Amino acid sequence: MKTAEIIVTDPVGLHARPAAQFVKLANEFISDISIRNLSDSGDWVNAKSILSMLIAAVKQNDQIEIRAVGADEQDAVEKLTALVNSGFSTVQ
Repeated sequence: MKTAEIIVTDPVGLHARPAAQFVKLANEFISDISIRNLSDSGDWVNAKSILSMLIAAVKQNDQIEIRAVGADEQDAVEKLTALVNSGFSTVQ
């Protein structure tokens, strides 16, 4: 299992376009990927589901934890963290 904690700085948080980008990238990995909103004491949600991501209600400046479990967990956490830290610009 690999985890990372980061602050979401995007003005809309993980809503709409940023959430869709996050889910799209998460689905490129075979690992199980989850997030939780640490600023809201939220439960773990499936990061591969847009509905789950919206339920997490991550706002600007919220701290989230990303968790991946599986064969490509390291790469998944690194790339998802890079996406959030980039302000949701395209990261390869």
